[in-house]
Amino acid sequence: MKKSKFSEHQIINILKEYESGKATKDICREHGISAPTFYQWKQKYGGMDAQHLKELKALQEENVRLKRMFADLSLDHRILKDIIGKKALKLCERKELAEGVISETGISVHRACKIVCMSRSMYYYGHKKDDQPVISKLLDLAARYPTRGFETYYGKIRLEGLLWNRKRVLRVYRNINLKLRVKRKRRIPCRIKEKLIVPGAVNETWSIDFMSDALSNGRRFRVLNVIDDYNRESLVNEAFYSIPGVRLVQRLKELITYRTKPKRIRSDNGPEFLSKVFVDFCKDNDIELQYIQPGKPAQNAYIERLNRTFREDVLDAYLFGSLIEVNAIAYEWQIDYNSNHPHKSLNGLSPWLYAKEVLLY
Repeated sequence: MKKSKFSEHQIINILKEYESGKATKDICREHGISAPTFYQWKQKYGGMDAQHLKELKALQEENVRLKRMFADLSLDHRILKDIIGKKALKLCERKELAEGVISETGISVHRACKIVCMSRSMYYYGHKKDDQPVISKLLDLAARYPTRGFETYYGKIRLEGLLWNRKRVLRVYRNINLKLRVKRKRRIPCRIKEKLIVPGAVNETWSIDFMSDALSNGRRFRVLNVIDDYNRESLVNEAFYSIPGVRLVQRLKELITYRTKPKRIRSDNGPEFLSKVFVDFCKDNDIELQYIQPGKPAQNAYIERLNRTFREDVLDAYLFGSLIEVNAIAYEWQIDYNSNHPHKSLNGLSPWLYAKEVLLY
């Protein structure tokens, strides 16, 4: 906008000439202005004196200042809304928030620190302490004593003559999440690898294993498989929602009521087979427990081969709505497997035919 060559005080003096009775044409000719300009002045400054003009200028400046303040508050409010979900209580976290605000909006450090409620001295402060020796020491103690807590670790540190402040050690302890207890690995006795030998007679060695699947509604269930290693006869293929040690022993007791008990049972190191109930049952019945090495399913190859056939023919072939359906189809499959499934290791005979042929000779 083009700036007027007349100041506001000069305009008010010209308007006073008009108020004293001087004609408009004469005033315009004398000062070199047009009539529309004169009437614009009259509309804007009519009836004002120097004091009124001074007050008007003060109001205009105050209005500009308030507008600038409102714009700054609006920007601060928007920044606060952006970071409202980021909970920052530590110095390092507040400093990260301030740095992010500065990089995104370009505001000054002073203003950013004010928004995140942090002094500028805290923003410029540089951490000089090296906590790496404390971290290494705590990690070493956690590896050696995984079931202990902070008090034991700090006591051992003090006994070694390291005069680290307790608050400092506790802070490092929490920062590296040692307050979350590490679950100890289940200890399994060392298992001896034994050759997979074909037994010399029926009911000499049984192999046991579990399988897992789900019904059509998503509920999980487990299948107990028991096989006679001599003729590969499937003895049990039964599904349950869960098979704890008590249920396992109950099913084996039912099995040996109409079948001679085995001399030994081969299994993996599952919790059901390590349970006190199952171990006591085998001791009471003079049954030798033969555990395979952890992570070596090939050492129980007979039952693993049966598991594959059972999964292909039953579990992967049908959708089950209930355990009744699973057990019904599993029983039909068991009869067909024992009577009609040929085994190369049995000279092409099924389990039942092989057992009968051996009895005949």
